[in-house]
Amino acid sequence: MKRSFLVNLIFLVFINLLVKPFYIFGIDRGVQNMVGPEEFGIYIALFNFTFLFQIVNDFGIAQFNNRKIAQGENLIGLYFPNILVLKTGLSILFVLIVFGAGLITGYTIDYAAILIFFILNQILVSLITYLRSNISALGFYKTDSIISIVDRLLLILIVGYMLWFYQDRASFEIKWFIYAQSFTLIITFLLAFFIAASKIKSWELNIDPKLMKEILVECTPFALAIFLMIIYTYTDVVMIERLLDDGKYQAGAYGAGYRLLEAINMIGYLFSVLLLPMLSKLLVESVQKASSLAYFSFQLIMAGSLPIGISCFIFSEEIMFLLYDEATIYWGEIMGLLILTFIAMSCTYIFVTLLTAHNSLTIMNKVFVFGCFLNVGLNLYLIPTQKAYGAAMATFFCQFLMAILVFLIAHYKLGMSIQWKVILKILVFSVICIAIPLALKTQVTLDWAWAFILSIGLSLIVALILKLLNFRILLEMTKNRE
Repeated sequence: MKRSFLVNLIFLVFINLLVKPFYIFGIDRGVQNMVGPEEFGIYIALFNFTFLFQIVNDFGIAQFNNRKIAQGENLIGLYFPNILVLKTGLSILFVLIVFGAGLITGYTIDYAAILIFFILNQILVSLITYLRSNISALGFYKTDSIISIVDRLLLILIVGYMLWFYQDRASFEIKWFIYAQSFTLIITFLLAFFIAASKIKSWELNIDPKLMKEILVECTPFALAIFLMIIYTYTDVVMIERLLDDGKYQAGAYGAGYRLLEAINMIGYLFSVLLLPMLSKLLVESVQKASSLAYFSFQLIMAGSLPIGISCFIFSEEIMFLLYDEATIYWGEIMGLLILTFIAMSCTYIFVTLLTAHNSLTIMNKVFVFGCFLNVGLNLYLIPTQKAYGAAMATFFCQFLMAILVFLIAHYKLGMSIQWKVILKILVFSVICIAIPLALKTQVTLDWAWAFILSIGLSLIVALILKLLNFRILLEMTKNRE
C-alpha cells in the first residue's frame, strides 16, 4: 500500500505542480493585479461567504462515499443514483440559505448578479468532488488526478487569453473571471460524470427515499466535521470585510497572502485525497498497517512543508513585492504568518484523514467546536485593532493548536504509540530549516531569489540525511508491492 500511495502521490503532485502553481501565480495573481486589491477583496469575501454554507450543499457526502465505497465497491451501483438525487435536493436548499443569509448581511442586495454565479460554482464544485470520490474509491487514482486539474487548465487558457492577448484587456472585470470559472466547472462536471458512470459496472435509476435518509444520518458526523473546519478556516475574510471601514482593502491584502497559502497547501490536500481510501482499506486489516502509512506520509509531508513554509516566512516581503503591484511591507507581514500555518495544516491533513478513515468523528468534532469558538473569538478581538494582521495571528495560533490536538487524538483513538524518534527528527529538522535561510539572508551576499531556492534545496538535503526522505526505502517501494 505504501508503494501504491507513493507512486500515485508522485503522479498527482507532478501534474498539479504543472498546472496549479501556474494558475495561482499567473492567472489568480494576474487577476488581482488587474482589478486591484479592493475589487479582489470583494471577490475573496463573496467566495468565502458562499463557502461557509457549502456544508449544506455537500453534507460530507464525498468523504462518506469515499470511505464507504473503498471498503465495499459493490455498494456503488446502489448509492450512485440515490446520492445524485439527494445532492440535487441539498443544492436547492443551499441556494435558498445563501440568498437568505445574503439578505441579512447585505451581499444579496449589493452583489446579487455575481452572487448567483458564486452559488452555481459551489454547486458544481460539490458535484465534481462527489463524482471524483467514486473514481478514487474504485482505485482509479490517476484518472481522478487528471480530473482534478481540468478546470484550472481550462481557466489558464481562457483567462490567460483575456489577461495577456485580448485587445481590450484594460477593461477586465472580476465578473469575467467568475463567469470563466462557471464555464470550466460545467465542462469538468460533465467529464467527471461520464467517467464516473463508465467505471460503475452496473447501476439502475432505483430511487430509495429510505436509503437516502440513512445516507444523510450516516453523513451527519462527516458534515459536522467539515462545517466546523470551514468555520474556523473561512470566516476570517468575511469578518475582515464586514468589521472594518477599509474592509475591502484589508480583505484584499489578506487574500493575497491566503492565496499563496492555498497554492502550497495543495500538497497537503493531495495527500489527504490519496490517503483516505487507502487508510480506509488498511484499517479493515489492521491499525498497525494504517499507522505505518500515516507516519510514512507524515515524514514525507514534513520534509516538504517545513523548508517551504519557513523559507517563505523569512523571505515573505520579497515574495509579495515580486508578485503584487500594490504590495507593501504590511502585506509581507500578513503573508509570513499565514504561510507558516502550512506546516500545521499539513500535519492536520494526515491525522484528520486517519481519524476520518477510522470513523472517529465524534471526538474530532468536539475539538473542531472548540477551534471554531476560539477562532471567531480571536478574530473579534484582534481584527478591530490589528486588522488583517490580527486575523493572520488568529489563524496562526488556531491552526497550530488544532494540529497538536488532532495528532494526540488520533493516537489516543487508534491506540497508537507516538514515534518519538520521528518527532525528534522533525524538531531537529525544524531548527535547521530556520538556520539555513536566516544565514543565507543575513550572512551571504546573494540575490534573495537564489537564497530562497538554495534554502529549500539545502533543507531537502538535510531531510535526506535525517532520513525523513529515505531513498533506499523509496527505491524498495518502487520495486516491491506490499
